[in-house]
Amino acid sequence: MFEARLVQGSILKKVLEALKDLITEACWDVSSSGISLQSMDSSHVSLVQLTLRHDGFDSYRCDRNLAMGVNLSSMSKILKCAGNEDIITLRAEDNADTLALVFETLNQEKVSDYEMKLMDLDVEQLGIPEQEYSCVVKMPSGEFARICRDLSQIGDAVMISCAKDGVKFSASGELGTGNVKLSQTSNVDKEDEAVTIEMNEPVQLIFALNYLNFFTKATPLSKTVTLSMSADIPLGECVRPASANGKRLCVDLVHRNRHCRFNIIHLFCLSSVVEYKIADMGHVKYYLAPKIDEEAS
Repeated sequence: MFEARLVQGSILKKVLEALKDLITEACWDVSSSGISLQSMDSSHVSLVQLTLRHDGFDSYRCDRNLAMGVNLSSMSKILKCAGNEDIITLRAEDNADTLALVFETLNQEKVSDYEMKLMDLDVEQLGIPEQEYSCVVKMPSGEFARICRDLSQIGDAVMISCAKDGVKFSASGELGTGNVKLSQTSNVDKEDEAVTIEMNEPVQLIFALNYLNFFTKATPLSKTVTLSMSADIPLGECVRPASANGKRLCVDLVHRNRHCRFNIIHLFCLSSVVEYKIADMGHVKYYLAPKIDEEAS
């Protein structure tokens, strides 16, 4: 049996809002260590990785590992029936074809329960390796969302240029150009209002703004966001699909296409990640393949 109780149920509501517009279906992997999810969007340009540790829940039980196929839009609709102050409990029997969701008010004067049908999904998991990035920028998540939204009025792509003294966001389109530069801050009273940069070498990458705007749906989960970028992942960087029988499958990035998409086994370009921490219980990470200049390709 699986059962997870979260007094701060609004966290789960925010998690679904951060996922549902980018991916429609996903497998929730439940184990004694917590809940995880990994899924690519339909275009195979971005990958989402969610981790919710068991100790972040107020109570947690998992007798055996479960793989629950979930329609995220359907789950989001049910979670909207819960109040922002409600306690949320997820429950499923072993080999069950439904997931129970229970919403309780703090005084327990109102208890609502729902059952959602689970899906049988054939999902291939990727073992994402630890990666050293050339540049890591930590900044207020609200500011990042504002920049992405504003530059979307100018063009459909943004160039992010990272240097020691700051990070610059640039977009261009038919109506003109737009640039936003954030300098690294030093004397900031509140850590979540600071802009910090850890850099091994300068990075300049171009990303589709529609994807970044999808990612910023996670802004309510965290006051800060971390952007990790590398101009190039070393040739032969590996990922390990679960069905590969333990073999490491290498990606030759010389042969990546315009959006670094790979067919068949969906090998993925790990050159950038946008990460939002989720309280003290985990994170959601969005991996995004950068766009490649026509001239460079």
